[in-house]
Order: sequence, then C-alpha cells, then structure tokens
Amino acid sequence: MQDPVSTSPVMTTTTPAPFERKVVLSLAALYTFRMFGLFMLLPVLALYGTEYAHHSPFLLGLALGAYGFSQALLQIPFGVLSDRIGRKPLILAGLLIFVLGSVVAALAESVYGLIIGRFLQGGGAISAVVMALLTDLTSDENRTKAMATIGASIGVSFSVAMTAGPLLAAWGGVGAIFWLTALLGLVGVYILLKLVPDVSHTRSSAREAVAVPGLLASTLKHPQLLRLNVGIFVLHFVLMSSFVVLPLMLENQLQIPRNYHGLVYFPLLAFAFVLMLPFVIIAEKRRKIKSVFLLAVALLLAAELALTQVGDSFIAALLVLFVFFIAFNVLEATQPSMVSKIAPAGAKGTATGIYSTCQVLGVFSGGALGGWLLQEQGGQMVFLLNAILVLIWLAVAWSMKPPQFLASVLIPLRGQDHQALAEKLRAVDGVAEVVIVASENTAYLKVDQQRVNRKQLAAIVDDE
Repeated sequence: MQDPVSTSPVMTTTTPAPFERKVVLSLAALYTFRMFGLFMLLPVLALYGTEYAHHSPFLLGLALGAYGFSQALLQIPFGVLSDRIGRKPLILAGLLIFVLGSVVAALAESVYGLIIGRFLQGGGAISAVVMALLTDLTSDENRTKAMATIGASIGVSFSVAMTAGPLLAAWGGVGAIFWLTALLGLVGVYILLKLVPDVSHTRSSAREAVAVPGLLASTLKHPQLLRLNVGIFVLHFVLMSSFVVLPLMLENQLQIPRNYHGLVYFPLLAFAFVLMLPFVIIAEKRRKIKSVFLLAVALLLAAELALTQVGDSFIAALLVLFVFFIAFNVLEATQPSMVSKIAPAGAKGTATGIYSTCQVLGVFSGGALGGWLLQEQGGQMVFLLNAILVLIWLAVAWSMKPPQFLASVLIPLRGQDHQALAEKLRAVDGVAEVVIVASENTAYLKVDQQRVNRKQLAAIVDDE
C-alpha cells in the first residue's frame, strides 16, 4: 500500500520522513543522470565537432543549442498534459525520447544528424513534470528543501560533467558522450519505474508546479517576472555562446591540450561553488537578494568584457573564468528563488513554466547565434555581444522592486463561504495574497513565513 501523502500544508504532514527522502533522492538522481550527459557536451563540441561532415561553427553552435528549441516548444505542453494522463507516463515518454535522441546523435556522421539527435533529446521535456511529481509526493513544509536538493544535485552534476566530458571525448569522441547519455537515460527509466513511488492522482497544488493555460497571458505581462525572464534568457544565451568559443580559446590561444580542459574547469567550478554560498546566504538570510543579484550581473558583465582582452595570458584567463563561474552560479541560484517569491498566488507553476521556457530559448539562441557570429566575425565579437546583452539586462534589472520574501501556502477547503473565508485569511498577520480557486476548492496564499502563524490559518479553515 502506498504511503499516505499530506494534502494540507497548514497541518502537520502525515507523510513519513523516509518516504519523502526516497522521493527526493530518486527524483534528484533521475534529474542528475539526465542532465549529466547534456552538460558533458558543453566543453567539447566546439573542439570535436570538426569530425562531423559538413560542419561549420554556425552548424555546431546550432547543434549545441538545438535541444533548447524543442524543450521550449514542449516544456509547458508536457506539464499541462501530465495533469490529464499522469506524471510517470509523461516522464517515461520523455526519457525514451531523450534516449532515442542520444542514440541518433551517437550514430550521426554529419552535423545534420547531430542536430536532429540534439533536437530529439530536447523533445524529452520533462523538467516541469518532474517538479509536478515532486509536488504531488512531498508536503508543503518540506518542498523547499526538496527542490533545493535537486538544485544542488544539478550543480554538482554540472561540475563533474565539465571534467568528465573532455576526458571521455579524448577517449572515444563525441559519440562516446552520446552513448553514455543514452545509457544514463535508461538508468533514469529504471529509477522512475523501480524507485519513484506511484501517485494515483494529481493534487490541486500542482498548479504551483505546472503552468495553467488561462494564466499565461497575465503572467507573461507581469513586470517583475518579465525582468527575470529577460535575465534567464540572457544568462543561458551567454553560457552557450561563451562555450562555442571558450574551448577553442583554451586550446588555440592558451595552448592547453583539449584532454586537459576538464582539469581546468573542475577546480574553477568547485571553488566558485564554495564562494557562491556566502552570497546566497546573504541574499536569503539577510534579505539582500536584489543587491546580490545585481552584483552577480555586474560580475558577469565584467567577465564577458575581460574575455575580449585575455589574449594568451593563462593566469588572466583563469581569473576571468573564475569570476564568470561565480557570477553564473549565484544567478542560477537566486533567480528561481526570486521567481518563486514574486509569482502571484496560484500562479507559481505558470511563472516557472514561462521562466524555464525563456531559459531554454536562451540555450538555443546562444548556441545558434554564437556559432554564426564566431563563423562570421570571430570569438571576440561573441564575447562583445554577450557583454552588450548583459549590460541591457543590468539596466532592466536595476529598476526592479526588491522582492518580498513570500512563500506559497495551499489550503484545501471544504465547501466554505469562500468570500468570507478569504477576508479572514487576509486579516492574518503575514498573509500578503489570498486567491481561492473554487473549481479546485483550494485557497492559494502568499505569506511571510517569519510572521505568519500557520496554526491560526488552520484554525480559520477548521472553524468555517
């Protein structure tokens, strides 16, 4: 029999801790194995892509970013569809599509076959569905920690993959990376079928993880979220376009053999991750998130400008890459937190769906446009374009309002007088927003967790 899952975030969860740990660890492993193969390609394709017939910098950049295009097309539809046919069937289908794309890419002999394989890899757009399943199987009290665990696992995966990718490519070429990626996708299938618990229903709280079509227009126009959507697009544009050029720069300008590139990336990423933590702690604990965020954008701007002037100086290149990785890690950690804080009550899933779509559009655009610019104008122009985009981002972000530190709380209702209940909930200290969705019989709240009394919220609902 399946362990019980709490459906009331204002009550004490009935879910045993071992059950939730199993959920979080299994989904984190699934996420990590899938992303590991994608990350491994980032530092090597610009170098080893010349082995493919019909290659050019533009087509290799297009191949690098192609999975972002198909993800952008399918990410929100996959999430919405999972509400109708179930989470695990959609995740299974996505993993199988991902494996198919990996096999196609592994067998490719021309750059066009590589692009098709990468497009298919992105077709397994399961990120939103995995997060929705996490929402279904964890209590509200533990969900923030659960998502942080998955985020941390992705960060570790990125660092290890940036080291393993060059080593594996030196041994077996890009094809070896795709075969390993296909194998890891199958491991993900095993984890899904054998380790991830079944869920017989989707919870009303899934709108906190999955986009609601009726909220897309209003959420797209939200001025504060729009700034963050611009930001995540630029951040991943810069990441992908930079890695169209950086591997070539390390090999040609700095004379670092390609099979040693991973040994350059790993210590930089490891130390950058360590130095990122104080910034994130200051942002969250001291509620200085906007200041930390703007500082990180400024550091990213400085890094991109400096990359245009590095020349053949090994020490200067290492310092600039170190700053780049610190800024990237801080921005990757703080922006999703800001989206969660700013998203209107009951629209968190929609806000994160749009945000994630902008992220993968940045992946596609950065790879394609970065490759074209490298081909036509050279690597320095790629870094210069990145600097211009980051400067625009800094200007857009400068005027954003500091986000309120609000968390989402969901309260299942029992046919109460919704209007009267909403007024009572709004009167509770620390409650900033109340939205009642009658069709779901659920109240969605945004609350300041340092001020709100959850027992008081529960008492109001129980008294109605």
